[in-house]
Amino acid sequence: MPDRSVPERIRPVLPRAAWLVLAALGVAPAAPAFEPRSYALDPVHTRVLFAVEHAGFSKALGTVSGSTGTLVFDRDDWQSARLDVRVPLERLDLGDPKWNDAVRASNLLDTGRHPDAHFVSTNIEPVDADHAKVCGDLTLRGVTRPLCMDVTLNAFKRHPLPPFHRTAGFSATATLSRAAFGMNAWPTVIGDAVELRIEAEAELSKSGAQAPADPSGEPSEPSEPQSQEPEPTP
Repeated sequence: MPDRSVPERIRPVLPRAAWLVLAALGVAPAAPAFEPRSYALDPVHTRVLFAVEHAGFSKALGTVSGSTGTLVFDRDDWQSARLDVRVPLERLDLGDPKWNDAVRASNLLDTGRHPDAHFVSTNIEPVDADHAKVCGDLTLRGVTRPLCMDVTLNAFKRHPLPPFHRTAGFSATATLSRAAFGMNAWPTVIGDAVELRIEAEAELSKSGAQAPADPSGEPSEPSEPQSQEPEPTP
């Protein structure tokens, strides 16, 4: 006897008569496949935090806001993802103007000649549905070295506030050696290991195709927005 079952996930997208005929014939249509979509990093809600030892007394904390770039992403296929990001180092903030200038100087980040850090992914290994190791090339201060990040997918859904873009939110951590990028100044005061924590949001690009509905059946865009309140200032 032929297999008369039709997967439950297929039935809602077929007219009743159609899937009954297919079931009778033992034919089950393939589930629709979605190509990876292109997302643009949201520079307002993307920030890089770094921590580096300060003479053994504490870890200096700084942040860089305003990162831009693109993410090509399929929720069900981490390995097909691609990431290309630029971090504007001139926007570095350690909480003190003189300290900011010292770190941006030529013997450290040298932002006068190298204003951006640039990361391009080369390999992505999924750990589970919401975690992956993202490896790529980081160019910093004119030097390119490999860097791997442990990435967590926090959410992938329609944003609750206008303009209701499909949004992916991530957290990531990594550690790099500043000496590997030619930053050897102040070795007895500044630690070599730089810990990174990244919080990022990426919105479906305007030029990209419409994202698929959530598995729950929620549409990508609401037909009747429930709120038109402006998004709170971050």
